[in-house]
Amino acid sequence: MQVLLSQLATLTGGVIDEGQDCVVEQASPLHSADQRSVTFAEKPETLDWNVVTKARAVVVPKDANVCLPSCFAVLRVDNPKAAFEKIAAFFRPRRTELVKKGVSELASIAKSAKIGKDVAVAPFVVVGEDCVVGDGVTLHSGVVLLDGVSIGDNTTLFPNVVIYENCVVGKNCLIHANSSIGAYGFGYDSSTGTHVLAAQYGNVEIGDDVEIGACTTIDRAAYDSTRIGAGTKIDNHVMIAHNCSLGAKNMICASVGVAGSVTTGDYVVMAGQVGVRDHIKIGKGAILGAMAGVMSDVPAGAKIVGIPATPEKEQMRKQVALARLPQTQKEVKALKAELEALQKKIAELEQNNS
Repeated sequence: MQVLLSQLATLTGGVIDEGQDCVVEQASPLHSADQRSVTFAEKPETLDWNVVTKARAVVVPKDANVCLPSCFAVLRVDNPKAAFEKIAAFFRPRRTELVKKGVSELASIAKSAKIGKDVAVAPFVVVGEDCVVGDGVTLHSGVVLLDGVSIGDNTTLFPNVVIYENCVVGKNCLIHANSSIGAYGFGYDSSTGTHVLAAQYGNVEIGDDVEIGACTTIDRAAYDSTRIGAGTKIDNHVMIAHNCSLGAKNMICASVGVAGSVTTGDYVVMAGQVGVRDHIKIGKGAILGAMAGVMSDVPAGAKIVGIPATPEKEQMRKQVALARLPQTQKEVKALKAELEALQKKIAELEQNNS
C-alpha cells in the first residue's frame, strides 16, 4: 500500500514540515524501518538520527525542538505514540470479525443455556446447562463453558479457553487462548497419610474490563469465590491460586505465581516471575519487582524486590554490600595478618621486659 504522508497527517491531525510530503508504504518501529517506512519517536532530541533508523518519514511531537537530517520527512503531532498506532492500524487493519455472527451449527449448546443477541459462536464451542452468554459475546473455536457459567456482554474468549462450572466472567473482558478459569484448587487433606482433595465448592468471579493472557490459570475457591477485580490486566502464563482476591486495576506480568488466599489492593503491580506465598496481604499501589519472592505482608505504596523480597532501597544496599564482599574479604585477611604480627611483637616485648 502506498500513501502520501499528507494523508497520514489528515488521519492523525498532524502537520508536515514544509516541502516534505512523500510516499510511504508501511509503518515500522525505529530499528526495523527502511526507506519505505514511516516510524515514530517520542523524544527525538535524544537520538542520533544518522544511525538510529533508515526510515523515510518520522512522527515526532509538535513541540519537539529538533532538526532532523534532510533525508527524513517529518510529521508533527500532539502524541506520537497514539498517532503511530492509528497509522499502523491504517496499514494493517484488524480483522474485526474473526468469528462470524451467529451460532455455528457445529457448536454444542445445551437447551437450558441462554444466549444473548449479536453473539458470535464458532464451530466446536461447547456451552453447558444453565449457562448465560451475554449480548455481543464472541466464543472462538474450542471454547468450553461447563454448566452454570455466566459470561458478560461484549466479552471475547479466544480458542480453547475453558471456564469451569458456576464461574462468572464480567462485561468487556478478553481471555486469551488456552486459559483455564475455575479449575480445582491445590488443596489436600493429608492427615490420614493419603492426599485427599479438599473442598472445591466455590467458583471464580472475574470483574468487568479484565484481560487475561494466554495459558493463564485461575483456580476456584474452596467455598467462596476467587475474585479478580474490575480493570485488572493479567499477562500470559500466570497462576492465581484458590481463594485469592485481587483488587481493581492490578497489573500482573508474565509467569507470576500467586499462592492461595492472597489479597491485593487496587493498582498493585507484580513484575515478571514474582512469587507470592499464601495468605499474604499486599496493599494498594504496591510494586513487586521482577522475580521478587514475597514472604510477608506488603504495605500500601511499597516497592519491594529480591528473594526474600525487601524494600527496594534496603535491597540495593544489600546488593552493593554483596558486590564489595570479595574486596572486604581481602581487607579482613590483611587486617588479620597485621593483628597477628602486632600480637607477636607485643609478646616478644613482654618476654624481653621480663
